[in-house]
Amino acid sequence: LPGVGVLPFPPRSGMLGAQRSSGRGRDMSAELYSRWLHELWGGDLEDLETTAASVVSPDFVGHWPHRMGFVRGPAQLADVIRQGRAMFDDDLVFELVVGPIVQGELVAARWVARGHHAQRPVRFHGHDILRRGRDEFVEYWSISETPPGVSR
Repeated sequence: LPGVGVLPFPPRSGMLGAQRSSGRGRDMSAELYSRWLHELWGGDLEDLETTAASVVSPDFVGHWPHRMGFVRGPAQLADVIRQGRAMFDDDLVFELVVGPIVQGELVAARWVARGHHAQRPVRFHGHDILRRGRDEFVEYWSISETPPGVSR
């Protein structure tokens, strides 16, 4: 990842330099990211807590711009997703645009979301940077646009 050394977290062993994930590790990270995007952010709201608990660790930390450490744990993540999705009609869909790009324990991707807000079409983009633990994501940095016509 270009500029990975300037991200707001301390480097961890194997994260920088020429070391790469094994093919199996990349596949597991890509599969986990697919679940993150499609099942967690774009999935059924009734399953949100269960899905969050299976995708992120109990000690998960999520960072939003100007809100470092804003979310802690799967339950808080599910709450934030539910609040965000409540701003839209029931048709919000996320589509992967770039990635996921896997380097060591980091996963990065760019996505586009489409749906409706107050019966008007909206489209907005975002970038995700996640750090994977053994079987789940343990940390997240969010970068996303404010959808047109939506107040945050």
